Amino acid sequence: MKIVLATLNAKYIHASLALRYLRAYAEPDFPDLDLCEYTIKDQPMNVVADIYKRKPDVIGFSCYIWNIEETIPIIEMLRKVLPDVKIVLGGPEVSYDTEAWMKRIEAADAIVIGEGEKTFHHLLQEFSSNGNLETVQGIVYRDGEGRPKRTFFRDKLELDEIPSPFSEEDIPTLVNRVVYFEASRGCPFSCSYCLSSIETGVRYFDIERTKRDLQRLVEGGVKTVKFVDRTFNIHMRYALQIFEYLIELHRTHPDVVFQFEITADILKPRVVEFLAEHAPPGLFRFEIGVQSTNDVTNEIVNRKQNWEKLTRTVLGVKATGKIDQHLDLIAGLPQEDYASFKKTFNDVFALEVEELQLGFLKMLRGVGVRLDADKYGYKFMEKAPYEILSNEVLPFDDVIRIKRVEDVLEKYWNAHRTNRTVRYLVAEEFPSAFDFFQDFGDYWEEQGWNRIGHQVEDLFRRLLAFLQVRGLKREDVVLGLMKVDYLIGFKNKPRGIWWERTLEKADAQQYIQALISAPELLGESWVKLGLTEQEMHKHCLLETVPFQLLDEKGMAFEPGEAHLLVTYYEPGQKQEPQFFTCALRQAALAPVTK
Repeated sequence: MKIVLATLNAKYIHASLALRYLRAYAEPDFPDLDLCEYTIKDQPMNVVADIYKRKPDVIGFSCYIWNIEETIPIIEMLRKVLPDVKIVLGGPEVSYDTEAWMKRIEAADAIVIGEGEKTFHHLLQEFSSNGNLETVQGIVYRDGEGRPKRTFFRDKLELDEIPSPFSEEDIPTLVNRVVYFEASRGCPFSCSYCLSSIETGVRYFDIERTKRDLQRLVEGGVKTVKFVDRTFNIHMRYALQIFEYLIELHRTHPDVVFQFEITADILKPRVVEFLAEHAPPGLFRFEIGVQSTNDVTNEIVNRKQNWEKLTRTVLGVKATGKIDQHLDLIAGLPQEDYASFKKTFNDVFALEVEELQLGFLKMLRGVGVRLDADKYGYKFMEKAPYEILSNEVLPFDDVIRIKRVEDVLEKYWNAHRTNRTVRYLVAEEFPSAFDFFQDFGDYWEEQGWNRIGHQVEDLFRRLLAFLQVRGLKREDVVLGLMKVDYLIGFKNKPRGIWWERTLEKADAQQYIQALISAPELLGESWVKLGLTEQEMHKHCLLETVPFQLLDEKGMAFEPGEAHLLVTYYEPGQKQEPQFFTCALRQAALAPVTK
């Protein structure tokens, strides 16, 4: 019996963990099995053609909110060109409202509900023997008259019964992709907007097995591993052992990054202290769901969160300088109006972590907030991703405005293009971070920029245009910081700039000769570089700014008189550029080497 396991990933670099589990469990008894990964951008006809040429007897599709609408046309075409094939659906998107899905997707023969490894294997056994699907626990299937029938739920698996999803043949294909990994299943919390709230309890894979799988991936050349455990740190001893093991692996394989979903307000201080002392910079990345700082809202959605402890943990991790943090917000939660969400945004932005993800509530099938949608006046998309349009305290006008905040937040903060500039604007020029992003987002919309593309230079020009229209107390400082933000985005000296040069060629040449004569003007680190005049012309860019930089990455500065800014790009693109400044009057007075 020929089996195809298929899914549409959001991007090519993503690798489906679900399909690999299904394959690992089924393959010993059903070896003629192909794992086929596509993307939501692929043409449906191309996907159908690729599956068709494999002549499968059974096709299993893994379905999520991001791919279900693109998957359905593929299923419908496959039914027409392979009329006798058995089509099975599984995944979180179709595990709820199963009868509705069977009605909508008439081409589907069965849906696997929830945890699928053992259920799908049993289903294959019945297909191969023309057996009775009624004996397969945990599915919805069609009876002889095509009517949906549900069987009893299947008990949860002992996780170590499931073989490793990562085969020796498969690992080489994962080297340049994001590899999803789980050490546990389940979540101890019951947030009513999350699918994890429907299940109870947390189960763990044996820790030695987890270590073996991680070692195989790392030794196989995988560079990015993303743990999908809902709360990785709920079992502190288990989490610490994994952290310790990965730190040890780093000694021989230093180029791997591991990402974890962390509940920050329960992360023990001694874990943070351990990471501060032992974790190499860049090895770990934490994703932390804050969602809202409104206590009433959190109570409604059954979310237990101690903001004071969360803040202490985030700042503690940040102080280590070793771990990037990604914090999540959800706009549109019950009883969080525009003003409340503005406060939530400002509370979290003030922590100044590496990334702040602003998302919108999705009314997922089966979750509590969807069941209570009428109670809070929700209107939402009827098809995936089921994103909200409005509720009783957040009209559609406000949703649209927050969408504009999300847009410029992604372009200017999360993309790390203007971090220095934004920090200054938020601290000195705007009432709050939210006010900056909202005002800029509104201006962006008014100019129609959301309908046209942009290059990096355009982003800086548009920011400057907005700020000049609005008016600034210190436009010169902002422009100087924008220069620094732009220049640090290159590994080689940029050929062009977007602002009007402040130094004529003759002036720049005079300053170069002065710095050759008196390199100590730019500090000890500059002196150690020992650059020649020719090397300065080739690898340095000179400009002026109205402040002194206090570090070589340009993260701290002191406003004052005009300074010469020298940006040095190391040959070979080995690191980010370094910044050096000295007072312009000092450079002008330095003796010039002829």
